[in-house]
Amino acid sequence: MAIIAVVRQIVHYHYRHLVAHHYSVTRSLRMSSARVRSEKVLENMKENNPFFEKYATKIASVQQRSPEEFLDRLNSVEKEQKKPKFGPSEVQRDYSELLRPKEALDKSALGNGTHRKLSDIMRLELLDDKSGDDIKHLWLEYHRNKDVISASIPVEQHQLMMTRAKEHPVFILPIPRSQGYEFIMLQFSGNTIHFTPLITYQVHKEDAPECLNITLYTEYVDKGVVLMRGEYDTKVINAQEAQCLVNQMQLYYSQQNQTKLQLLEKFTKHPDQFKHMDVIEELNNLKI
Repeated sequence: MAIIAVVRQIVHYHYRHLVAHHYSVTRSLRMSSARVRSEKVLENMKENNPFFEKYATKIASVQQRSPEEFLDRLNSVEKEQKKPKFGPSEVQRDYSELLRPKEALDKSALGNGTHRKLSDIMRLELLDDKSGDDIKHLWLEYHRNKDVISASIPVEQHQLMMTRAKEHPVFILPIPRSQGYEFIMLQFSGNTIHFTPLITYQVHKEDAPECLNITLYTEYVDKGVVLMRGEYDTKVINAQEAQCLVNQMQLYYSQQNQTKLQLLEKFTKHPDQFKHMDVIEELNNLKI
């Protein structure tokens, strides 16, 4: 009986190790296959997307960390590459995947949880006794030699912007490039607006780094002024491109323009009907 027990232990031992070895080999083959496929997709993106080089390092880090997860995130990108990029023959895309880009912001969006304070960057005692016009002037002077964009907006425009932001917290805007256009996704959260390149969101999802964030300070709304400050990543966009995004955002969210409002409505309520060429056309029609 003792011999039989020993034999059983030996057989059980080898069986467990055989199963473990099989699992390890299978997983290695699966990971290897995923890595090869992901490298092929990356190479295709490099050849077909003129903005790929800007985000190559960040994209590669995701690929190395988890090739399988990377491939899942690239599925939508790979499908998009098979569609015509511009022109009336473009296959319609469902933009509903962009409507909740950051799950962590669902409950706090437009709430106090993400509210930035003006006192974090300026000494308010220097402004408290100033008039609205003086505050505007000091605000612009304060940012004159900084790598940020700044402005002041009328209270009425800010109120309209926040009203529309509640209904349309996410949207996409184009910026012109020498190779065409690059799309940037914006999202309102608290008193901040986050801008993220669409290509990086498609790969990184909610972890996608932003290229621009705009903060709207309402501490002096009683003096008729809302202060705006924009910080941008100079490795992704320049000052002119950041300003272009801000100008477009204001036209969509704080102006009475029926065409742009219809695009916001379509993007939010009927994303399967939204066409990116429409926002490009709106940009081209701007007369500055």
